[in-house]
Amino acid sequence: MGKSKPSLDLDTPVQYLKGIGPKRSSYLSRIGVTTIGDLLTLVPRRYLDYSNLAKIAELKVGDAVTVVGQIIARDVKKTRSKGEVVILAVSDSSGLLTCRWFNRPDLKKKFRVGDLVILSGEVSFYYGKQMVNPNYQIVDPDKNDMPIYAGSIIPIYPLTEGMNLWNLRRSIMRAIECCLDKVKETLPEYILKKHNLLKMDEAIQKLHFPETMEEANKARERFVYEEIFFFELALALRRALVKGGDRGLTLKEKGYLTKRLIELLPFSLTEAQKRVIEEIGSDMARDQTMYRLLQGDVGSGKTVVAIYAALIAVENGYQAALMAPTEILAEQHYQTYQPILRELGVSSGLLTGSLPSTQKEAVLKGLADGSIKIIFGTHALIEERVNFAQLGLVIVDEQHRFGVVQRALLSAKGESPDFLVISATPIPRTLSLTLYGDLDISQLDEKPPGRKEIETIVVEPTRRAEIYRFIDRKIEEKNQVFYICPLIKESDRLGLKSVERAMDEISRVFVNRKVEILHGRIPTRDRKRIMEEFRRGKIDILIATTVVEVGVDIPNANIMVIEHPERFGIAQLHQLRGRIGRGETQGYCILFLPENYAPEWKRRIEYFASTTDGFELATKDLEIRGPGELLGKRQHGLPDLKITDITRDTPLLFKARRDAFQIVEFDPELNDPEHAVLKEQLARRFEAKLELLGIG
Repeated sequence: MGKSKPSLDLDTPVQYLKGIGPKRSSYLSRIGVTTIGDLLTLVPRRYLDYSNLAKIAELKVGDAVTVVGQIIARDVKKTRSKGEVVILAVSDSSGLLTCRWFNRPDLKKKFRVGDLVILSGEVSFYYGKQMVNPNYQIVDPDKNDMPIYAGSIIPIYPLTEGMNLWNLRRSIMRAIECCLDKVKETLPEYILKKHNLLKMDEAIQKLHFPETMEEANKARERFVYEEIFFFELALALRRALVKGGDRGLTLKEKGYLTKRLIELLPFSLTEAQKRVIEEIGSDMARDQTMYRLLQGDVGSGKTVVAIYAALIAVENGYQAALMAPTEILAEQHYQTYQPILRELGVSSGLLTGSLPSTQKEAVLKGLADGSIKIIFGTHALIEERVNFAQLGLVIVDEQHRFGVVQRALLSAKGESPDFLVISATPIPRTLSLTLYGDLDISQLDEKPPGRKEIETIVVEPTRRAEIYRFIDRKIEEKNQVFYICPLIKESDRLGLKSVERAMDEISRVFVNRKVEILHGRIPTRDRKRIMEEFRRGKIDILIATTVVEVGVDIPNANIMVIEHPERFGIAQLHQLRGRIGRGETQGYCILFLPENYAPEWKRRIEYFASTTDGFELATKDLEIRGPGELLGKRQHGLPDLKITDITRDTPLLFKARRDAFQIVEFDPELNDPEHAVLKEQLARRFEAKLELLGIG
């Protein structure tokens, strides 16, 4: 007798669904689908509306449209940067449309003259109407494909190699047929009525097979609300725990160290720094744990404020820990403030993964016996064998690279220590509320006086030699240069300039200059040596990847050259630009456009060049690339927002946040029978992370 097939439910591994099997299930796991329930709740990235096809003759620049036409010509051309572009000429009898795909070798043999294709994308203009990198579908006349599209709303899912759209749609249909009746509601009835949200089973049906775009949007609204709501509910519970839980430390400023710090600084504090210091000081003096985000643009003086807070802890007999995302940044903080702390009579230390074992043991001993008062370090600080005598303040620099779980691990090394998160990434208010809903926020919105505005120059390929001469003159005037590339090694597929190729080219152009390379694959010891030589002025041009993005401070580095700026988000470009012009010398940020660029790339880069206001740029970046790009890809802790578009979904964000916080205010233990489903969902979504975050 053969094995009987398991009865299917939402928790059944997706491989047991007809038509999937082990091989396709391994493909689906790459997009987070492991169970039938995951498949049912896989939200499309967008929809193609084939019920309203456009005519090519009527297309306008900027329109996002779908057209059907016949390929009348195809070509593959080399670009000057050694890449390739696949070009199609498509006609629908009303007009002609050119389509271009850059660096897509997989498409070179995909299309044939005479093929009927469906194309979806944004219309631009370059010697005529065009689409750059549009979505496409070749219509197979033998399969009579067109009826599939006519009058249809087609969901587009995040696909993976080995799984095409039609296989996925068939699998979702089978999942609906066998398991839709087993779907349970995950939100209280009163929430659904309050916001006119679809019930979960109806939302699933209309998410995957909508008859109109209105139905598709209503289904998506239900899933977006739910994603934000449970994220905010976890934050609300965490905040309630912090504000109303165990008593925290009472750390009142005594002044004998903090006032002396101000006297020793070689500059005066800005009014914004004074205001924020007062906010932090009053927060630390309360008998509840401080849980605060210190947010400021690059160069606004956040670290000084953090050191001030650390000294308040030391004045009260406690230790302070400052955790940075990289060894380079941790060492920089230590080297900058250790002399001042020594003059104040405050012992400090450095703890990183690459520290020699004898030094590491000495530091661990100093932390355990309390002789080290302020420790600078990396994630090495959260290792199990690190113990503090009396940890009173935890400071996490560039928090988005650690996440809530890592910060909780460090906090657990003390008895309710105060907590200060520092972020140099300007974050629009909507995103701050979403990601830092459990924190109070202080904002440094003023830069130190005397700094010149950095001049940002967008350079066409034809001006490269002219700019090289300009750079050489600036090096002669004792300026140093950061030269940023998106890759370490050359990529034929992407056609991008790498650190290695730039090293070869720049060494030939600047024959009398000292040129060095820096990237993440270089051993830590060598990276430190290179950065130290650069800091001391022994290197003129440092060719690097974005390893220099965060916090690195070189006083004479006043020129930042960025190859392929189109490969970076606006917020990331702003962080890179923030590495220069730290003194009174004029800084220059030079952006080299590639040989072949899409017009929208240039528009985005020129927008970046037009302002140095980090908050304005961050808002724009949020619109263009979404929160994941703004914050980087190293999020940990609570799950990322996978389907929410913070800009588009702002009204839903505020509704879901308000609902979550009101529920916790009136039912902090979620004991109301109506809220039992919320407890169950929190446990399913966040699992063991809730315990670590202090949520029962």
